[in-house]
Amino acid sequence: MLTGDDERTARAVAEAVNIHDDDVWAGVLPGEKADAVDAIQADGTRAMMVGDGVNDAPALTTAAVGVAVGSGTDVAIESADVTLMRSDPGDVVRAVRLSEATIAEVWQNLFWAFGYNAALIPVASLGLLNPALAGAAMSASSVSAMSDSLLFARYEPDADYVPLPLRPLAALRN
Repeated sequence: MLTGDDERTARAVAEAVNIHDDDVWAGVLPGEKADAVDAIQADGTRAMMVGDGVNDAPALTTAAVGVAVGSGTDVAIESADVTLMRSDPGDVVRAVRLSEATIAEVWQNLFWAFGYNAALIPVASLGLLNPALAGAAMSASSVSAMSDSLLFARYEPDADYVPLPLRPLAALRN
């Protein structure tokens, strides 16, 4: 946690959100925040910076992902990649889970579309599949990807995302 606040305030906030004392830097100036993010990312690690003020803007733009709190300043909101609508720290975790789940959903849809095509294109090219059935299979591929994406609207980011084909297995595990 990088903060411009004094040490006592920083420790109190860190304790409230369960950040270890060794990971707290207090009294940090705006330029030093950006330098700290650069140092973290120097080895290829991608850093996420969450901020709400003008003094956070340089670090928000330096980080791989900058997250502004919606109640923050316009400069912070403009500098960030993501803006949270509330000031709830839990929304940062929910935003990360939502982005990971979205990418998993995209990969799942690509997998099934590729599976349809990999299975049926060779069969159709050999003339073993009626063109009407091939068209129906392609439509089924599109409909299944769209249906799966629409089901994703029910996802609640308070829990880890489980791809649709693995949900029965996840239910057995619980």
